[in-house]
Amino acid sequence: MPAPRTDRTGVVVTGMSVTTAFGRGPEALGRALAAGRPAFAEVTRFDVTRRRAKHAAHLPGDPDLHTELTAVVREAAEQAELTEELAAGTPLLFARHADASWARRPLAEQPRHHHAASGAALAAATGLRGADRTYTNACVAASTAVADAAALIAAGREERVVVAAGYLVDPDVYGLFDAGRALATDGQLRSFSAGRKGLLLGDGVAAVVLEAAPAAERRGARPLARLTGWGRAGDAYHVCQPHPEGLGMARAITAALERAERTPEQVDYVNAHGTGTPYNDSAETAAVHLAFGEHAAKVPVSSTKSLTGHTLEASGAVELAVSLLVLADGRLPVNAGYLGEDPACRLDLVVDAPRPVRPRTVLSLNAAFGGANTALVLEAT
Repeated sequence: MPAPRTDRTGVVVTGMSVTTAFGRGPEALGRALAAGRPAFAEVTRFDVTRRRAKHAAHLPGDPDLHTELTAVVREAAEQAELTEELAAGTPLLFARHADASWARRPLAEQPRHHHAASGAALAAATGLRGADRTYTNACVAASTAVADAAALIAAGREERVVVAAGYLVDPDVYGLFDAGRALATDGQLRSFSAGRKGLLLGDGVAAVVLEAAPAAERRGARPLARLTGWGRAGDAYHVCQPHPEGLGMARAITAALERAERTPEQVDYVNAHGTGTPYNDSAETAAVHLAFGEHAAKVPVSSTKSLTGHTLEASGAVELAVSLLVLADGRLPVNAGYLGEDPACRLDLVVDAPRPVRPRTVLSLNAAFGGANTALVLEAT
């Protein structure tokens, strides 16, 4: 059995809100997960006529990131029933993309548009104590923020923490990924599938309220789930490619399960990173097999990036919201766009339609350039 936790107190999720290309609010995302239809469409937010790829998963028009973030933080705080007094004592951990357009703005405007300043502005707009940290470490930014928030609470340093994250599809990143031939030219993100062509970007904005279980109980807050485990590990293998044997991801999974005091056999569903790229999907499969052993062939797996697109720095928060909805709804989301088995990705993938399972323990995985890996364990209350 895994070693017992040494945390001083349990961590629960008491509030959540999320916006994706499917619409604003958890209900919109929940309906989309149940339908199992991807949100990809031709890009209309900016000109892609000279790009190889033409598709993304984005909201109509040109939404403002600060406005969208303010809305989800307020909605998560409202669900958690945070009073103004409680909010004023609660720090914000903020994950976002480092906006390339910042450097092109007039010098006088640059200070207030810098990514660090945007966290402070978000905290001020939502009545929080301040933005203690801003994370820009690629696709594990939000999940790292969640792990840090949980560690602060478990150590007794904070009673509650708000984590917010956001990315909106923009021409700079789109052009960068397209030039690198990372975007799928067939308009679908086919995680773990034979014939997969690459990733597609998606809008994602999410916020969660994490809280010490005793503090939530004292004020009568109803937890959405318990965050029982978190793990992080690096493999330092390559600046862009994960270790082909999934060594870093496997260590992150093992650390998260040990903290949660759970064995692989007790995991009911894995919400995978699954970007639809050849290197990532095969390495992640190797990591699941290394960490789960014989149970790797039995645990259901899907990547909801195949529905929402890759939301970059916001991925960990958006997929945490997905995991919360899975625990509440009892259906496992489909791994969309699947064309057939890749021998390097032998997993129990949820294909064709959502699977009714009623899970109690969900594992959410994320990975990033530079060999960073995170794993979060959520359990039903």
